[in-house]
Amino acid sequence: MKKVILTLLIPIFFLGTSFKNDKAAYQIYNSNGKAIKFKNLVKEALEADVVFFGELHNNPICHWLQLELTKSLYAEKKDNLILGAEMFEADNQLLLNEYLTGKISVKNFEQEARIWPNYKTDYKPLVEFAKENQLNFIASNIPRRYASMVHKKGLEALNNLSTEAKSYIATLPIKYNPELKAYKNMMDMMKHMKHASENLPKAQAIKDATMAHFIYKNFETGKLFIHYNGTYHSDNFESTVWYLKQLNPNLKILTIASKEQENIQELSEESKAIANYILVIPDNMTKTH
Repeated sequence: MKKVILTLLIPIFFLGTSFKNDKAAYQIYNSNGKAIKFKNLVKEALEADVVFFGELHNNPICHWLQLELTKSLYAEKKDNLILGAEMFEADNQLLLNEYLTGKISVKNFEQEARIWPNYKTDYKPLVEFAKENQLNFIASNIPRRYASMVHKKGLEALNNLSTEAKSYIATLPIKYNPELKAYKNMMDMMKHMKHASENLPKAQAIKDATMAHFIYKNFETGKLFIHYNGTYHSDNFESTVWYLKQLNPNLKILTIASKEQENIQELSEESKAIANYILVIPDNMTKTH
């Protein structure tokens, strides 16, 4: 009898060992560092007003999970789901709308919309999903020429823009808090740079404020807005999240941060509490560009 039991247990042991040695592509943790399943993330995201999916721009796992999360949210929300992204600038909203509604060709859209170099692999699936399901997709970022203007001349330079130009950025003047960790860290890093400018974090701030502005402008009560952005724009519940809270402190916001680690079996201490959920990916993961 003992031999029979042993014979049954041996393959079970090796099966369990083989699962432990599988090469996991990611692990999701809550803010306390507890590993959770994707379905738990979906469940809580469905209760939010706005979800920020903070990505690593060149990480394929981030982009895959963005699409999977969007599909899962759509399965429950249907047309009560709104998409938005840092990767599209506000003055391209007309082009984006025209493409989503079939008025212009994919060729015209991709040639004229100043898409990112990794658009076709990383963001096009999201746009096509919105197109297929007739969902609104919001171009939330400031036109880069205006962010560049702030970098060179400061926030005051925006006051001289035309009324039309100002319609593509956050309402002026914006609040700017240099003590926010995101901006303070930028200033600290620049201390060792030759051509550092105190306007760099201000250029970041106008991006954050503008994204918050267009999220707030396009949010509708009872709907869920999912926003895709670099993780730095929503880490520590600062940056774009901070600006959105200035506009409406009552919004229920859920944030997802993305981090790379050598070992993903445990969340690093410095990544705990930076978001509601932290997506951790092996640091040797292949890149999309």
